[in-house]
Amino acid sequence: MKNIESVYFNEIGFSSLNNLLQEKKYSKIFILADENTNRCCLPLFLPELATEIPIEVIEIEAGEEFKNIETCTQVWYALSELGADRKSLIINLGGGVVTDLGGFVASTYMRGVDFVNVPTTLLAMVDASVGGKTGVDLGTLKNQIGVINNPLLVIINSRFLATLPAEQLRSGMAEMFKHGLIQSESYWNKMLNLSDLTLNDLDDLIYESVLIKNRVVKQDPTEKGLRKTLNFGHTLGHAIESYCLQNAERQTLLHGEAIAIGMVLAVFLSVEKLDFPEEKCVEIKDILGQYFEKQYFTENEIEQIISLMKFDKKNSHGNINFVLLEDIAKPKLDCLIENELIYRAFNYYMQ
Repeated sequence: MKNIESVYFNEIGFSSLNNLLQEKKYSKIFILADENTNRCCLPLFLPELATEIPIEVIEIEAGEEFKNIETCTQVWYALSELGADRKSLIINLGGGVVTDLGGFVASTYMRGVDFVNVPTTLLAMVDASVGGKTGVDLGTLKNQIGVINNPLLVIINSRFLATLPAEQLRSGMAEMFKHGLIQSESYWNKMLNLSDLTLNDLDDLIYESVLIKNRVVKQDPTEKGLRKTLNFGHTLGHAIESYCLQNAERQTLLHGEAIAIGMVLAVFLSVEKLDFPEEKCVEIKDILGQYFEKQYFTENEIEQIISLMKFDKKNSHGNINFVLLEDIAKPKLDCLIENELIYRAFNYYMQ
């Protein structure tokens, strides 16, 4: 398996990190982990570090609800109290919350220190840790605060996946399905039969998924055009995720669970607006339905979800812009959708 620029896989990743430590001669290493990765992943990671540089571990609470500026403040204070300077390195060991928040903390502490991402969830491996998006939520509004700044290295090692519960693996698969839908029908077809999957097969699928995302972000690093296609399923998906996060009576959804709903809604809208093939829409709904439990929403809840879409970062000039599909691997940007059609999309999803 080849490596992708600044993204290194399995054992090559650890040797690349040790080479970096030797070359850069950092004053201190700070490992940012949440309570889960501190317990499950740090014991796998620490023995791989071959360095005499002092190491400190900073632990944050696990969960999307802690991906906020208050947690950043706690980490900034911890860095300051533990003597972090501009020659320090921050290693973000965890899922998307840790890599997003840790990248933002590193990008802003003393106006920026070096950081490395070591994603430990499938979602972070194929999505959050690649592409340089860092940041935190503003209340329950997803990723409203942040900067684009790339880590020096991303180290992807499938050994960490053994520490994950099944629902976290499924959450990551949603983004892999998305990469196929927006960029590669052959990749989408590979994702259709995962029942006989071996670890080697999974490694290959992760590699190809990262390759797809990396190719997109290299062409459009600051999201002026092509990179927006990575938001397929996210306009409604993020609004659904935010709605469930802020309503105590609703079960919180993992990112991938919400995005899977968003993708079914988006393909229905694609049929209605762009003549996306209806039989493919049915197939996509059926495939995603095999992995993600169906959720049900009342008309009042759908109305509130629609109102949350106004905070989506792709919007401009007061318009809510959707990424839709003319066909698999043929995305279309900046599609305007009337609310009545969104209600119909929810009805289709819930059938």
